[in-house]
Amino acid sequence: MSFSLYEAVVPSYIQILNAGQTWIERAKACGIAEDDLAAAKLAEDMLPFAYQVKSMVVHSVGAIEGVRKGSFSPDMGEPATTLEQMRLNLGAAENTLRALSKGEVDSFVGGETHFVFAPRNVDMPFTSENFLLSFAQPNFYFHATTAYAILRNLGIEVGKRDFLGQPRLKQG
Repeated sequence: MSFSLYEAVVPSYIQILNAGQTWIERAKACGIAEDDLAAAKLAEDMLPFAYQVKSMVVHSVGAIEGVRKGSFSPDMGEPATTLEQMRLNLGAAENTLRALSKGEVDSFVGGETHFVFAPRNVDMPFTSENFLLSFAQPNFYFHATTAYAILRNLGIEVGKRDFLGQPRLKQG
């Protein structure tokens, strides 16, 4: 079996971005004020729900864009604070990833991508595939899991199947 960077990264991003839109729909129906949801945290020293959702986009579509450019820096802008805008952002990221070609993503193998964080003078060189597989993808799952856990902690009815979304079952 040959290795496909596309298959190792993109379908899983799409699956969880799609699932995240469902979590937000559940959050919209829960009766908790949007400002409270956006600001909710698991611990005082953690970033809030709105940031976690934004980071799902940053470490999926943003990571792909970073590989294309050869450099990825964290998005330090303010996250969306309305649930509908968060849902739309996840949907836009999902659609962007769906439009990628397998050939383009597989062509990233062997390239170079730097993680650059200027305020702390950080420049971490990666091969592009290692950036996606060992940095961006784990960050994506960290933020997705944290967003999901915040909603669970608030009592919103989301379960494991909601986190997983639609798995890719064998066809035929």
